Amino acid sequence: MKSHWQDNEAKSLVARYAQQGVNADLALRVYSSRLLGREPKLVLHGGGNTSVKTRMPDLLGEETEVLCVKGSGWDMAEIEPAGLPAVRLAPLLRMKSRSRLSDEDMVRVQRANLLDPAAPNPSVETLLHAFLPGKFIDHTHATAVLSLADQPEGEKLCREVYGARLGVVPFIMPGFDLAKKAARVFEADPKVEGLVLLKHGIFTFGATAQEAYERMIAAVTSAQERLARGRRSLFPAVVLPRRLAPVADIAPILRGACGLKDDKIEGAWRRLVIEFRAGPAVLNYVNGKELSRYSQLGPVTPDHTIRTKNLPLLLPAPDAANMAQFRKDTVEAAKGFIHRYKAYFSRHNARAEPKKRALDPLPRVVLVPGVGLFGLGRSKKDARVASDVAENTIAVITDAEAVGRFESLPEKDLFEMEYWSLEQAKLGQSAEKPLQGQVALITGAAGSIGAAISRAFKAAGAELALLDKDAVAVEKLAQSLGALAVSCDVTQDESVRAAFAKTVEYFGGVDIAVSNAGAAWQGAIGEVEDKILRHSFELNFFAHQRVAQAAVKIMRAQGMGGCLLFNVSKQAVNPGAEFGPYGLPKAATLLLMRQYALEYGKDGIRANGVNADRIRGGLLTKDMIASRAKARGLSEGDYMRGNLLGREVTPEDVAAAFLYHATALKTTGDITTVDGGNIAAALR
Repeated sequence: MKSHWQDNEAKSLVARYAQQGVNADLALRVYSSRLLGREPKLVLHGGGNTSVKTRMPDLLGEETEVLCVKGSGWDMAEIEPAGLPAVRLAPLLRMKSRSRLSDEDMVRVQRANLLDPAAPNPSVETLLHAFLPGKFIDHTHATAVLSLADQPEGEKLCREVYGARLGVVPFIMPGFDLAKKAARVFEADPKVEGLVLLKHGIFTFGATAQEAYERMIAAVTSAQERLARGRRSLFPAVVLPRRLAPVADIAPILRGACGLKDDKIEGAWRRLVIEFRAGPAVLNYVNGKELSRYSQLGPVTPDHTIRTKNLPLLLPAPDAANMAQFRKDTVEAAKGFIHRYKAYFSRHNARAEPKKRALDPLPRVVLVPGVGLFGLGRSKKDARVASDVAENTIAVITDAEAVGRFESLPEKDLFEMEYWSLEQAKLGQSAEKPLQGQVALITGAAGSIGAAISRAFKAAGAELALLDKDAVAVEKLAQSLGALAVSCDVTQDESVRAAFAKTVEYFGGVDIAVSNAGAAWQGAIGEVEDKILRHSFELNFFAHQRVAQAAVKIMRAQGMGGCLLFNVSKQAVNPGAEFGPYGLPKAATLLLMRQYALEYGKDGIRANGVNADRIRGGLLTKDMIASRAKARGLSEGDYMRGNLLGREVTPEDVAAAFLYHATALKTTGDITTVDGGNIAAALR
């Protein structure tokens, strides 16, 4: 492992933060923390922690000895000084003389001694950083070190590699007891440069930020060098079906099997989003004959349980010639996983201090021979985190098995870590949004109405696949929303198929399809050219059918219901002169929506539409608005407000109607009118 310390970068950061009143110690602590946090072989997604002992003025201006330690919720890769809250050091050191200290009291002591009362909670390992005398202390879950420390003979291996350079600490839950034990190990040999915590990670310390950081790099390099020696050949491959099913066929089945009905709300599901990985190391691992043994041994560090649970779900290889069997096997495997998780909770919750409630029992990592791994989460971000941790787990177990035998912690210790309140606090407690976990595919997304729908659905928590023929415009919108951009011509069968396949491969499925793309062809119906009418039907009717048909196929594969939403038009029920080429296919689309509601309600799939009129920036261009207003002797504003309420309807108003239908679990076959009031266009 290479050191990335650069003196010029460090000095530049010190100078920049000095202008903000941040001292050099803290600035250098930020710099080296980022170096550690940006290396996934050391730290993943908020893991690890760092500290520095320094002096700072308190709120009264008095110089105080403090420990600046990583705050809960901060990621070392992007940490700022605010992410290293300062805690008065003397009161922390007095805790060392205590024989016992509860987690609750530990947190209270730490918060009571923050220099800034508004600062985030200090790390759960704050006392460990305080009790060790090093000025700069670094802690990571280095992959190579865990491959040595996660062995039945982990202590022997670590002493073989490090000799007297590092002390070795047995596994103890983070907190007061671990801090006391680590301090005793250090005091037995104060010359050590760090500590290996078995089944947990590694600490290094130094008089300077650079020394602590480079000791970490050196220690991890030593572990890597040991793992490179005397390796056994691993993971002989299992025999796979001649033709494996593609991810686009597998993911909806998997996603549906790993969903959970919400008993509180009829028709609601707890859905998970997917992140797929299939690199060489992943395939080598999932294709092994002994996958059912080595993949079920537990996490490589207990910190990972909150991201991936203790174990992955295992599935058989999907034979493309027999997907019915794969579906059956997947559903049974998922049911078994959920049952085992509930039993695991009941088994350990029956002890002296029962937990208040179980976490959801759904898997977060799925391994599929011949295909790869799927990370699952309530958002795409969470799914990526699960996949990253799963790939890290594969690396650790692969190396551990190459030189020995991987061993995790006993189940009871993993349970305590998973349900430890201080560990769960890392995930935050924000309320879930109404479309959390749902994947929404929106056509015509780059137009004003499509963009407004996209923003509304994103704000409601949905994951977005944005489709539009204008590749540049839809990419720009997608980047602003953190969405998937797909260049798609909805009038072309293959383009629509490819767009849905890309969406499914990226998110795992589709829950909401908003068929919004359209254009307003004009002409007197008795005189209009046949090709114009056909073009209009292709976009304003058949495109809706293509999108809905593709969506229904995926929704039925998932088995969790779904929602089809159509942008119809007031022209469907209140035709305007010379708008027949537009209104006729829109009228057909209204009936198409009702046909889908009729035929797929039994599958829990809802179909609804929105009728809108006079939307600035929608199908009405600036020139069209000016022309129509002039023809009626009105100003543009008066023309746009020409409805019963005298209010202009905006794209955001239309988006709100679509969002309503996305969340109305007991409404189907309905048309919502958004036009400010037009009796001639009223449906009933």
